[in-house]
Amino acid sequence: MLNKVPVIITIYFWIIKIMATTVGETAADFINEKFNLGLTITTLIMSVLLIITLVFQFKATKYVPSLYWLTVVLISVVGTLGSDNLVDNLGIPLVTTTIIFAIAVLISFAIWYASEKTLSIHSIHTTKREVFYWVAILFTFALGTSAGDLIAEGLNIGYLNSAIMFAVLIGLVVIAYYRFKMNAVLAFWIAYILTRPFGASLGDYLSQSHHAGGLGLGTMGTSLIFLITILGLVIFLTKTKIDNPVQIEE
Repeated sequence: MLNKVPVIITIYFWIIKIMATTVGETAADFINEKFNLGLTITTLIMSVLLIITLVFQFKATKYVPSLYWLTVVLISVVGTLGSDNLVDNLGIPLVTTTIIFAIAVLISFAIWYASEKTLSIHSIHTTKREVFYWVAILFTFALGTSAGDLIAEGLNIGYLNSAIMFAVLIGLVVIAYYRFKMNAVLAFWIAYILTRPFGASLGDYLSQSHHAGGLGLGTMGTSLIFLITILGLVIFLTKTKIDNPVQIEE
């Protein structure tokens, strides 16, 4: 089995990742509000779609850009809904859900490392490692949703200010990696986690009404803009193959 995820991390990876996280925030809100299904039913429907997509992802023997990024978008939506269910349906405070998902992320990484002795994305070439990979990603999306909402809404910092704050933190990770030689695996996962609340705050800023502190583009408009952009970039990656995985011995 070849590596199942994009090993060559380009700027396009991070652009799509941020947009996918934004879509996770806005699409979840749009589906829930537009069709008036309620969080529980919406979560069940999106979870079924995610499971079906994961089946195809696991059956694949190599990295397929369209399949991989569809999985990321859907797992972003499900992660967002998971956080929203705990907060809105069960009444659990954002501080608590942020702590819960932070612990879940740490535990998933700890179990992954204890089993495989690596968290490197250059070695997702077994089913076991792929399971660890997607579980960790699901928790990072849920954590990012709770943390983003906590900062923007719970602490009344605002969507734009929250997005700027997380953008600065991402920038510090970039500086730490390129200037101070921060461990590549550590830098990747910290940046991956931070892009989720950044994308969530950005999505809320674009979609929420002016009265709520946003630009008023709406959840549908924001979702469509970002989905079309993601589609274009995925087509580009599929044709150019610039992020095709290479086999790296661990």
